[in-house]
Amino acid sequence: MTIEKFGSSLGRRDLLKLSAAAGAAVAVASLIGQTPVLAADGQLSLKGKRIAISATGTDHFFDLQAYNAQIEEVKRLGGEPIAVDAGRNDGKLVSQLQTLIAQKPDAIVQILGTLSVIDPWLKKARDAGIPVLTVDVGSTNSINNTTSDNWGIGKDLALQLVSDIGGEGNIIVFNGFYGVTPCAIRYDQLVNVVKYFPKVKILQPELRDVIPNTVQDAFTQITAILNKYPEKGSIKAIWSAWDIPQLGATQALTAAGRTEIRTYGVDGSPEVLQLIADPNSPAGADVAQQPAEIGRTAIRNVAKLLAGQTLPRETYVPALLANKTNVGEVTKKLGIG
Repeated sequence: MTIEKFGSSLGRRDLLKLSAAAGAAVAVASLIGQTPVLAADGQLSLKGKRIAISATGTDHFFDLQAYNAQIEEVKRLGGEPIAVDAGRNDGKLVSQLQTLIAQKPDAIVQILGTLSVIDPWLKKARDAGIPVLTVDVGSTNSINNTTSDNWGIGKDLALQLVSDIGGEGNIIVFNGFYGVTPCAIRYDQLVNVVKYFPKVKILQPELRDVIPNTVQDAFTQITAILNKYPEKGSIKAIWSAWDIPQLGATQALTAAGRTEIRTYGVDGSPEVLQLIADPNSPAGADVAQQPAEIGRTAIRNVAKLLAGQTLPRETYVPALLANKTNVGEVTKKLGIG
């Protein structure tokens, strides 16, 4: 499925840069001591390869879609997936990485995770000669990180929010996972946009979203905030770096009859897109990623690497900004409408 990336189109200079980078990637192929994994017909193959897939958790739509797609793609390419799920437990995540390193797979792909927790173990894997690739992890120990353009996501979501509130008003921000690279980038982009709109104010203290019980916790926190700011217009919007807190916040606004406040988030969970499609819902916008395609792309990058191809530092999979106007079109393109 081909989807145009949200935001402005690439300029001529950007296209020239991309063309040059693509040419270099094709021209420069350095073998790294791995058996080539290109099939006889030139198609990618992982035949005879054991590929480890380490997930921080799979309780969220994005995580589960990416995880399952990686397992399926490894199998489709003829490899053996070694898939493990830490269930949002950092201790278990470290333990499963230790176990995977001991098993000496042909590559490890890590899906998400707090950098301070996982990075020492990604380094140990590389030191052990195991290629490390990641999904949504900004680690120097990752050869390639497959992700969405989180700078673009953060900017476009922030601009949508500011536009919807008319460039002024108080906003509530969930900022509980700044140690997770995509969340940090999206938050920083919100701050960068807001500083150019002096009448927009991020209320302090910022809220901390949690895992598990994210929806219930967001509902409780927003209900308390609404009691503190009972006047309509005292709060204009609620922002979160992913869309499960957005779901809880939207539910709280509806329950309190404060649907004049809009909510904003990232990921494109089907239940959130359904709320955006509801004209009576306070869900304002959500940037929809393509987690399954991100997962498949990461595994294809593994196959390319093991075939001796040079990978870029990051591979970006397009995302789509869904708002009240275009949500029907976006869900149709994503195949979840």
